[in-house]
Amino acid sequence: MPEGQSYYELLGVEKGCSDADLKKAYRKLAIQYHPDKNPDAGDKFKEIAHAYQILSDPEKRSIYDRYGEEGLKGGGGGPSAEDFFDSFFGGGFGSFFGGPGGPGAKRPRGPRKGDDVVHPLDVSLEDLYKGTIRKIRVTRTRICHECAGVGATKEDAIKKCTDCRGTGTRISLRQLGPGFVQQVQSKCTTCNGEGNIIDKKFLCKHCKGKKTTQEKKTLEVHIDKGMKNNQKITFAGEADETPGVAPGDIVFVVKQKPHKTFTREDNHLIVNKTISLTEALTGVRFAITHLDERVLIINSSPGEVIKPDSIKQVEGEGMPRYKNPFEKGNLFIKFKVEFPDTLSLGVVKSLETLLPAKPALGTNEMSDNIEEVTLSEPDLQKESAKRREAYDDDDDEHRGGPSIGCAQQ
Repeated sequence: MPEGQSYYELLGVEKGCSDADLKKAYRKLAIQYHPDKNPDAGDKFKEIAHAYQILSDPEKRSIYDRYGEEGLKGGGGGPSAEDFFDSFFGGGFGSFFGGPGGPGAKRPRGPRKGDDVVHPLDVSLEDLYKGTIRKIRVTRTRICHECAGVGATKEDAIKKCTDCRGTGTRISLRQLGPGFVQQVQSKCTTCNGEGNIIDKKFLCKHCKGKKTTQEKKTLEVHIDKGMKNNQKITFAGEADETPGVAPGDIVFVVKQKPHKTFTREDNHLIVNKTISLTEALTGVRFAITHLDERVLIINSSPGEVIKPDSIKQVEGEGMPRYKNPFEKGNLFIKFKVEFPDTLSLGVVKSLETLLPAKPALGTNEMSDNIEEVTLSEPDLQKESAKRREAYDDDDDEHRGGPSIGCAQQ
């Protein structure tokens, strides 16, 4: 834009023109200077689009009318000239003339978005099974509604910072050594990086010139049936607000707490169950209190033998599927069989008559070369000590055995 020329002069309108006149002037110039029609006027087109972008926004136009172009600094990046033109005409330049869109047409980017605020949310397995609602109170930053994020109550109370010349940063030189100087950029402490300062007599009483205030709000966090660990629940645009920046999101991340009975794998539930040898041989019958407080009576099939480390299932008693809670996974039960240490001779004799016969010995018991032996528990500590003694003896042999000194005469 030529030195000294205002946005109004660039668009050929008066300062107090209506929105309709402003739009009409921009439409005419944009068609005339768009690169698709006038390839050599790309810079001119960008200047026109930028001027209309400022003047068509009531807040930016008010700031520009008060403080000029310097007052618009620090507001973050906006849409490019091409993006703004596309947004104005509802598509690419070609679509204005009935075509499918001009070459290189892009979607508008919109305002810069602020950071998201992420909170972990500890949730029990019961709540993930049944679903629940949590009411969580959050504190957020909001643009001051009294001054609309300006920070002052008077138009001419905002002045460009003279220390940083409105840039918000300072450049200083640091001596590193003879003939070596480093240039360091830092935030201006006078204006706190804002680029302008406000006369203290005209600070907004509500926000005290900070442009933002603190607000408390209660959010209802819906934990749906079947949600999984690390799943996100997003509240769009509920994070902190900053002038010139679109607010980010508040995001809650589900953190599933461990359960004393159930282990979860996807939509299935797993229970570890220890049973006696009697139960393993004659059948099991036990109760499990489910996550919705129903009591399930678990029975094995008649005559079924439960082997150690076997896994059985109860269909449809796992976790509900997310967004389809009427469909559920399965409940798996891992069995551990606890054997008795010893049995009385009477019990042994009874079992021999009830259980299938033992296999034959498979050798000639009348042979003269037979020796009867009995099993016993191994003494592992004693065996370990023997191995260490054997290693020590081997080391002595490699060293040549013990040395014997000669007696002094």
